[in-house]
Amino acid sequence: MNTQALTKEAVAGMIDHTNLKATATREDIRHLCDEAKKYHFASVMVNSAFTALCSELMKGTGVLVGTVAGFPLGQMSTAAKVFEAETAIADGADEIDYVVNVSDVKDGRWDLVKDEMTKITAACHSRGAGCKVIFENCYLTKEEIVLLAGIAKEVKPDFIKTSTGFGTGGATPEDVRLMKETVGDAVKVKAAGGIRDWASCRAMIEAGAERIGASAGKQILDEFKAE
Repeated sequence: MNTQALTKEAVAGMIDHTNLKATATREDIRHLCDEAKKYHFASVMVNSAFTALCSELMKGTGVLVGTVAGFPLGQMSTAAKVFEAETAIADGADEIDYVVNVSDVKDGRWDLVKDEMTKITAACHSRGAGCKVIFENCYLTKEEIVLLAGIAKEVKPDFIKTSTGFGTGGATPEDVRLMKETVGDAVKVKAAGGIRDWASCRAMIEAGAERIGASAGKQILDEFKAE
């Protein structure tokens, strides 16, 4: 995407304003929601324990409530991830970001990866919620990223996402570009992990990301300059 035509408001509307820290308090989450209202970010992204609180705080603002499932390792049963997603949606979540089972990817158990993606995507879509699939690219080869994106192109979740932000590495423009080239227009790409300033945010958008996951949304907007 050409960033030259972007406005600050448009950039804000691409950011999932995030606090997934284990130490986050209810006051921290209230502050996150206040900032999301002020800047009109795309969503607030929180751990599922805070879904109901955020749903109440963001009501009528136009800002979505996002939460995570199988986070951050993805190492639980598909049934557990589906239950977590369904519970969060019942609590008011508009979008679910779930983590793939990286072990299944490394073992080449693509049938299990596809089955899980299909079930979680269906659980979200049948309840009117969006679904984002977190790859955790820092643990994957380029070939595995392409194969995983290829499955997503068939299953059609709403987004594929680079990282949890809790792995050994975050988003890179190269990975975003590879993911986007693989899925084309069938699925959108979300970049997350280590995006803390406008320069890195711009690089991800130019590479094809249509959503940005960041805890530094305010800083990104403060640094934004129309080109």
